[in-house]
Amino acid sequence: MNINYTNLAENSRNNIGNHELALAVLEGLSGKPKKLNSSFFYDQKGSDLFQQITELDEYYLTGCEFNILTKEKENIAKKLAKDPFNLIELGSGDGRKTFVLLDEFINQTLDFKYIPIDISKDAMETLFSKLKNNYDENLIVEGLVGDYFDGIRTLVKQTKRKNFVLFLGSSIGNFNHAEAEKFLRQLWYVLNPGDYVLIGFDLKKDLNILHSAYNDTKGVTSEFNLNLLSRLNETLDADFDRSSFMHQGVYNVQLGAMESYIISTKKQAVKIGDLDKEFTFKPWEGIHTEYSYKYTQSEIEMLAKDTGYTVINHLFDSKRYFIDSVWEVCKND
Repeated sequence: MNINYTNLAENSRNNIGNHELALAVLEGLSGKPKKLNSSFFYDQKGSDLFQQITELDEYYLTGCEFNILTKEKENIAKKLAKDPFNLIELGSGDGRKTFVLLDEFINQTLDFKYIPIDISKDAMETLFSKLKNNYDENLIVEGLVGDYFDGIRTLVKQTKRKNFVLFLGSSIGNFNHAEAEKFLRQLWYVLNPGDYVLIGFDLKKDLNILHSAYNDTKGVTSEFNLNLLSRLNETLDADFDRSSFMHQGVYNVQLGAMESYIISTKKQAVKIGDLDKEFTFKPWEGIHTEYSYKYTQSEIEMLAKDTGYTVINHLFDSKRYFIDSVWEVCKND
């Protein structure tokens, strides 16, 4: 197998410097309301816990996307069969869902290169280990560790192949509307006319289904959220008492988003040694940790139009909980 990667980043998400983390925590916990960036979830334990979340019955998103890719893999392959192409995956993680497409493209003997891009060197090395165990010399992999747009910009300069970009798992939902528009326009800017993107969107639905997905009965999502406090204790010499905090996922109707909070169950003070600073919490005061925006089909179509794309197709799972939306990059000559 021809498999290698280029590291475009000095630091990875999983190995963020303590100084940078400390400054971000200082800013987040000094604000009103208090907040912590969701990117800090993903130390090694956090990544393992998120993997467990994706396998929960309540967390329907992963199963829905597997269902879509399994049903639509032949049609996707036919769409790409005419020209050599790069299969570019943003935030590739462990690549489990992408293997459905890789298998189909290899079976159809398509001329393609798989190019996973992830900010985490550890995630890339884990992915490569799985690829080596599952594929032979028929697969060409050229991974990039670093910023998504730097990676694509580097790639586009080096090749004239058509590009098919995957942004799976409702990752777009971590952005608010303005941030999503900015991200998609940046992606549009570095791609070529006629390139395709496939983006996963979680649809608005029964609020009980959403609530269960972010508050599972086994408590894995709670452990994932509270692990952030453990990370701060370990890396910044903090003294969070995890037993005095709880997790809660709630739906914000005005924003159309699930929100995750770590909530203090009593009045307390927490010292962070590396900052030489104490933070006080009122009873039931929350730390906001994450957004997960949900969409309607019309909102997806408007987002595509506003950022320079044409919707080619919406791919639904059998329950119509989720959409993998296929867009084409449109640019005036």
